Amino acid sequence: MSFLADLKVLYHLAFKRVKGDDHAARLDSFYSGQAGAYDDFRKRLLKGRQEMVASIPFPDNAVWVDMGGGTGANVEFAGNQTLARLQHVHLVDLSKSLLDVAKQRIQENTWTNVSTSEADATTFTPPEGSADVVTFSYSLTMIPDWFAAIDNARRILKPGGMIGVVDFYIARKYPAMNRVSHNWFTRSFWPSWFSNDNVFPSADHLPYLDRHFECLQLTENRAKVPYLPFVRVPYYTYLGRLPHVDS
Repeated sequence: MSFLADLKVLYHLAFKRVKGDDHAARLDSFYSGQAGAYDDFRKRLLKGRQEMVASIPFPDNAVWVDMGGGTGANVEFAGNQTLARLQHVHLVDLSKSLLDVAKQRIQENTWTNVSTSEADATTFTPPEGSADVVTFSYSLTMIPDWFAAIDNARRILKPGGMIGVVDFYIARKYPAMNRVSHNWFTRSFWPSWFSNDNVFPSADHLPYLDRHFECLQLTENRAKVPYLPFVRVPYYTYLGRLPHVDS
């Protein structure tokens, strides 16, 4: 991708006014002008996606629901060998612009067990009735009622099913033992910075996931921001399992 393509994305991130009467309209307002350049720029900003997907032990014949699946990049991260073992992958998103890119990707790769659904992550149910794996890749911070999105993932997951999440976040002022601590500037700056694009890093993602899932793997890191060489934004990758017996 060229520098001009990056400028186009940066313009939408920094200057373009997001319009719309509901969440779906606001998402499409934000993504419609940058969908074609989305993957290349986000590859440098949205770290941990490939690692999150690689950490999931997909069972054979699994149903995978990728909430906020966007352009379908996570399917490429999984790879054709893994994809061939799955029953179906549902890419769920409210942005038609991003799903149009996903449809083109599906066609180009001749993926016969991948489909798109223009639907809400807080209410979507796969046609199969349940899922073995649910993932959120930098989508929870863009879902207004992210609590409901996690609750819905929990509802559709089979007992023992896996949830994978990667996203921006900030730590609580007093995080749980053995969790990363962030200073006042980090906890204050990033929510303010991202809110211009209706992205809301939260201190409550990890505690809420811990409350409802068995944590199998967690990493807390910082990522470089393109064109801002000394800036690092916090992000986490989480892999959890729905207990067989609700506790």
